[in-house]
Amino acid sequence: MIKKLKLFAKHLWLDASDTQRAIPPALLERLARRVAASEQRHSGEIRICVESSLPLSDLWRLNAQTSIVELTRQRAVSMFGSLRVWDTEQNNGVLIYVLLAEHAIEIVADRGLARHVAPAQWRAMVAHMAEAFQGKRYEDGLTQALEEASAVLMKHFAVDHTQAMQPPVVNELPDTPLLR
Repeated sequence: MIKKLKLFAKHLWLDASDTQRAIPPALLERLARRVAASEQRHSGEIRICVESSLPLSDLWRLNAQTSIVELTRQRAVSMFGSLRVWDTEQNNGVLIYVLLAEHAIEIVADRGLARHVAPAQWRAMVAHMAEAFQGKRYEDGLTQALEEASAVLMKHFAVDHTQAMQPPVVNELPDTPLLR
């Protein structure tokens, strides 16, 4: 019971200002430019979402059968849906999700991309981000994850700008990371 109260307090304590301190406006702009540049090289869409804490409605679902790790994954999948990352033309969207309160990172890939990438590769990306985040190097971690996700998308969904019949790259989702 005390453990659950501490968890609730941690999530209630953190808010959007904590997210903005971790990802200040200049970094937000650099990340948006990196996402835009990445998406010129492939047909995939990459979204970054950084949340300070879970909503209380999610925390209430915490019980003996549901761990905070599972709740975080469920929240990432929920954000994947609400941000419409699943709704891209080729089903090749990727969400990089960070939950500051739990120092948790999730990568959710749509089915068109997920069938080409082993779960171990996504876990390796998360591990690289986690290592940078432990040192509070958020830019390094997010940039590395973005580069790794871009490399995967380039491998399977590259855009060839030299072909005359190649359709133009359409930006289906916002490039600016969502901070909550």
